[in-house]
Amino acid sequence: MSSVIIPIIVGLICAIIFGVLGFVIGGEHRRKTTEKEIGSATQQATTIINNALTEAENTKRARLVEAKDEIHKLRSDADKEIRERRSEVQKQENRLTQREEYLDKRADSLEKKNENISHKQKQLDDKLLEIDGIKKSQFDMLERISGLTQEQAKDQLLANLNEQLDTEKSKRILENEQMIKDQSEVLAKEIISTAIQRCAADHTAETTVSVVALPSDEMKGRIIGREGR
Repeated sequence: MSSVIIPIIVGLICAIIFGVLGFVIGGEHRRKTTEKEIGSATQQATTIINNALTEAENTKRARLVEAKDEIHKLRSDADKEIRERRSEVQKQENRLTQREEYLDKRADSLEKKNENISHKQKQLDDKLLEIDGIKKSQFDMLERISGLTQEQAKDQLLANLNEQLDTEKSKRILENEQMIKDQSEVLAKEIISTAIQRCAADHTAETTVSVVALPSDEMKGRIIGREGR
């Protein structure tokens, strides 16, 4: 009986040994296969990551170039606009300066005309005094020649001389006053217009204050007008 059992036991032991060896060999194969698959996946993942990083870097560089170009364009446009505005402001300043010089000349001219008018007014007053002297002489002459009293001679002369004298005097005074008024109004309008233009220019550039100097307080009063004194 023992001769029968021993072969069976030996067969079982061999089966067990071969089974264990097969399991071990199969596990080792599976391990190598798994490691190979893991290595392939790792390599593929590394390739994907490297490609993504390269693409991101290229995109970053392209966007930086575009941003630099846009900044350069904006800066060029801004510089051009600033130059144009400065040029326009300079032109306005030049026009205002010329306008102020013109107004200064007009003010000087008006002052000279006023001096001439004052001189002519003095001449007229002197002429009136001279005429008064002539009238008195004529009164005395008429009184001596015709026997008229001084009052009667005065009445007779006033009918002729005073009418002509008053007419001429009034005419000259009105002409002088109208001329002064017209010139003062024109000069005042030009000064106001220049001041308005100056304020408009100050909104687009640095503030510039210009003062038109008037020759005298009398000139200021004439420009403002009698009602504004």
